[in-house]
Order: sequence, then C-alpha cells, then structure tokens
Amino acid sequence: MASTPTTLSDTALESAGKTNEQEPPELGEIGVSDRAELNKARSSSFHARSNSPTSRSRQHSPSHSPRFGPSRFSNSDRSQASSFSDLKLLGFLWDRKQQLKAQQKGKRKAAKSWYSRKRVKGLVALIGLVGLFFLVNWIMLLRLQDQAVNSKVENSSSVSFPQREEEKWRNGKGKRPRRGIYGRMLALAAHALAERQNKPEPKDLWQEPFVPASAWRPCAEQRNWEPSDGNNGYILVTANGGMNQQRVAVCNAVVVARLLNSTLLVPRFLYSSVWKDESQFSDIYQEEHFINYLTPDIRIVKELPKDLQSLDLEAVGSVVTDEDIMKEAKPSFYLKKILPILFKNRVVHFVGFGNRLAFDPIPFQLQRLRCRCNFLALQFVPKIQETGALLLQRLRRHVGLPGALDRYLIGSSAGSSNNESSGSAKKTSKYLALHLRFEIDMVAHSLCEFGGGEEERQELEAYREIHFPALTLLKKTTKLPSPEELRLEGLCPLTPEEAILMLAALGFRRKTHIFVAGSQIYGGQSRLGALTSLYPNLVTKEKLLSSAELEPFVNFSSQLAALDFIGCTAANAFAMTDSGSQFSSLVSGYRIYYGGGKMPTIRPNKRRLADIFLKNSTIEWRVFEQRVRKAVRQTKHVQARPKARSVYRFPRCKECMCRTD
Repeated sequence: MASTPTTLSDTALESAGKTNEQEPPELGEIGVSDRAELNKARSSSFHARSNSPTSRSRQHSPSHSPRFGPSRFSNSDRSQASSFSDLKLLGFLWDRKQQLKAQQKGKRKAAKSWYSRKRVKGLVALIGLVGLFFLVNWIMLLRLQDQAVNSKVENSSSVSFPQREEEKWRNGKGKRPRRGIYGRMLALAAHALAERQNKPEPKDLWQEPFVPASAWRPCAEQRNWEPSDGNNGYILVTANGGMNQQRVAVCNAVVVARLLNSTLLVPRFLYSSVWKDESQFSDIYQEEHFINYLTPDIRIVKELPKDLQSLDLEAVGSVVTDEDIMKEAKPSFYLKKILPILFKNRVVHFVGFGNRLAFDPIPFQLQRLRCRCNFLALQFVPKIQETGALLLQRLRRHVGLPGALDRYLIGSSAGSSNNESSGSAKKTSKYLALHLRFEIDMVAHSLCEFGGGEEERQELEAYREIHFPALTLLKKTTKLPSPEELRLEGLCPLTPEEAILMLAALGFRRKTHIFVAGSQIYGGQSRLGALTSLYPNLVTKEKLLSSAELEPFVNFSSQLAALDFIGCTAANAFAMTDSGSQFSSLVSGYRIYYGGGKMPTIRPNKRRLADIFLKNSTIEWRVFEQRVRKAVRQTKHVQARPKARSVYRFPRCKECMCRTD
C-alpha cells in the first residue's frame, strides 16, 4: 500500500512536466495583441495546477516531505521547467518584434520608391508635352514657309529664263518649286531673318579690312620700255569661250606679241555652240581705244597685209591650237616653238588660246603689260556703257552720287546718269551683287549632282554628249571621282539654295537689295523661289531694264555678260558662289584694283561649306551661322598675290599695284 501513492505521485509529476514543457506556438501563429491573453492563460494554468487534488495530495504526502531527497528534487525540476518555458516565450516575442520592425521599414522603403517613380513619370510627361508643343510649332512654320515659297513663285514674272524652261511653265508642265534637301534650313533661315529684322548687321558685311587694303594703289599704267616695232611677223588670235575667257585670251595675246616682237591683229572671237554668240571684239570693247592705249607697248593692226591674206595658214603649219600648247606655258615655250614659225611663215594663228600663258615665272614688265591691258585698255563700247549706267541708276534707286568705280566701268555715261537724278536725294544706297554660276553648262561640266534625281542625271548627260563630247568620252574610259567626292573636295558650284543660306548666315537682313548676275539658272523658277522667299528685294537686269532697253543685246550672251559685269563690279559688296569662275575672278580683281580698300568681296571656301551643308538635317541655326561666318571670314584676309596665281584675280602685286607704306 505504501507504494501506491508514490506511483501516483510520479505519474502526476510526469504529467505536469509534460504540460509545462509544451512547445510555444509557431512564429506566425501569435501576434503582439495576443500577449496579454497568453500571459493570462499561463497564470491560470499555474493556479490550476496548484489547486488540483494531485497537488494537494503531494503536499500532504510523507514521501514529499522536505526532509526526503525525492521531494526536494521534484520541486527543483518543476522550477527549472517553468523558467525555461518563460525564456523561450521571451525569445519568441523579441524575434517577433524585430520582424515587425523589419516589415515596417520595408513598407516605408516601398512607399518612398513608389513616390520617386511617380515623380519621374510626371517629369517625363511634362517634357513630352513641351516637346510636342515645339514640334507642332515647327510643323506650322514649315507649312507657312511652303505657302510663302509657292506664293512668291506664282506671283513672280520678272526674271527671264531659257526658252525651254519658259515654255514648260507657260504650258503648265513646269515642276513646282521644290525645297529639296534644304527645306529645314530654309525654314530656320526665314525664322532668323524675321527675328533680326530691326537689328544692326555685322560691321564687316559692307567693308574690307580697310587699313591693309588701302595700302595698295593702282600703278599698271607706268611704262619703262620703248615701243615694239613688231618686225618678226603677225599674230592672229581667235579666242573661244564667253566674255570672260575671251578677255583673258586677249590680254595673253598682247603679252605674247610683245614677247615675240610681233604685230598683233585685233583679236577675233570664235562662235561657240554653247554660248551661241556672234559678237566680235568691236561689239564689246572700244577698238580704237584698245589700239591707241597699247601703242607704246605693241603694234596693233586691223588686218593682215594683202600678200598674207590669201595664205592657207593651216596648210603651211601656222595654225596653233590649245592642243599644241600646254596650259599656262612659260615664255620660253613661245621663244622656242612659236618664234621659228613666225620667222618661217611671218604669221601664226592661235585658235582658242585660253589660259595658255603662265603667270610665273614671267618678266616684270610683261606682267605689268598684262595688268595694263585688263584694267586700262579694255573698255566697253558706248552702247554697253549707257545701258550699264541705267542699270546702276536703278540698282541704287535713283540716287545722285556715282559709285567709286563708275568712271572706269561706264566712262562718260556716269555723268549723264548723274544729271538725270539730280533732283533726288544725295544719299548712297547700298546693294549686294551675287554671281550665281549655275547655268546648265557649268552644272553639266562639273559632273556634280544637285538633288534632281534620275531625271537630272539623264538631262545633264544628254547635254554633255552634245556640248562636251570629250568629257563624255573621258567618263566612259576613266574612273572619275563620284559626285559626293567632288562635293567634299569643294569642286561643285554652290546651288542657289546654298548661296542664299550663306548670305542669311552672314547676317544680311531680309530687306537687303540684291542684284543677281547669271539669271539663267539651271532649274528655273523652282530654284529661284528659295532666293525670293527669303530676300524679296532680289532683282536681275531683266527686271530692272525694259524689254526695249534689252533688245539690242538679245541673243548676244557676251554683251549681256558685260552688263552683269558692270552691275557686280560697282556693287557695295560682291558675293561669288564659285571662286574658280572667270567672271568672279575678273570682277573681284577689278574691285581690288580700283576699289581703294572699300569694296569687299565674299569668297566662300566651298570645301568648308560642303562639310557644313552635309549636316543640314540636324545642325542648329546658331551653330550654322557661326561656322559659315568663320569659313567666309578666313577668305577676306588682305594679302599679296600668291605665286603663280592670276593677276586678274589677285592684282595686289608689285607688277600691277604699288604699296603706299
């Protein structure tokens, strides 16, 4: 019987130990809000165990007396179990607290990230709206520009074009004005011109660097030799090309006549299928003045002696063509090859004679004679001078004061035009002259392309086959540079669109009066529309002179070129589009020789401009202005003639001009 209570007591103890050692609930099964209930439950459990019969029986049982070991050890086990359970519960609650803190921190980070993303989206949307606003404005500006170009072209009837182009327009078959690859740039230029309408122009537009330019003065009239008797024979020259090539050939023939001590016949001009002009020397230049002014230098006659007139020059070997003479041959060539022919046949006939005399090396007095012929001996006939005076009067809008070069260009007609406008205001009216070397012959010969596609290529190729057969043959037998390579090397003439963009970038205002030489532009009105849309005060000789005043010059391209020469040379500023053009070279040289350092000329560096225009689809207008001005400014330096360069274009040399400093 004594063992029974002991067994029951042990069983109850084991049961109570199991109750206290139960594992706490999993971490996710209890929350912070349940802590009070959990503590309350634990307290209730403790009191329940204290008041249970088993517990009471153990308290009164002899075997659990403090004096016996088993009772002492049983109480200790229960205390340890209870402490261990409390520690586990505290650890669980601490871990749960840390986890909740981490969750709250994560929520704050997520909210901050969401707010940042929302701000970025709002900023992107705002930028998009602003970009859309500018895009719509740009499209509207382009449409307005298109309407302006179309309106100008439809209303323009003042410029004369080749008959073939006129017939196309008259029949309604002409192409609409095309903006081509420069549509964007033309729109930007129109906007820039409108913005600076009342702003002052850059100071260097209408003047040269005066101090270094004015240090040179003309002195080609000075002579330091005896007249030539011309006893070694006669020289005939039949010059080819247009007025400008013919002028150069005449000056070279004068020098060769002096070099060989021969007599020069009044030069003749060769009829060309390209120019279709039957003009002779006396139709353009004053023949008597030419003979008399050069008498102290060479002997000049109007015809051969009778015994030589019937001579078959080709049969006797006296005809010398450009194929027989290298380009820019030295004086020694003529002494070695041509002088023997003169001694044998008494006459030599040069056919062509374009650029067949070198500029260096050449004796000082012969070089000066070349300048004297160009700047002093060749004067236009009164018919051209009188019409040129009318042209200048209307270009200046009936101002009373003559220009600095008028008396050298139009002679006594300068006084007559002055008298007609004596009642007008005595105020100088500035105008800019622009030489557009963009006729079909120049375009075809350049082998470049100008945005006209396959139709343009076929048209220019057909023109070459008729007028430049040698060039057509060369294309078939030799690999020539591509149009893109030619353009990058600066070997293509500027298009009218490129020329007008250059002027706008330089700072010429929209109201500027512009005289355009070479009005038979390849492409007709579709090309000219770009010019008139930006500069409405753009005129040609065909607009300023009536049909009756132009009638004596119709079908005489060289005489019409003489009028353009007068209009460009007398301008306050002159801009060329092809620095290799003979016309531009002669005009700019004439302005240097007589201008006194006050006649600026704009010479574009086509290689630099080609690189700028290549970026026409992306470049900003402000950057375009800066780069164009830099490219043109570098060509305005005043310098002496470089070695072997043309004295017609660069007369600042000791043979033609003298320094005053």
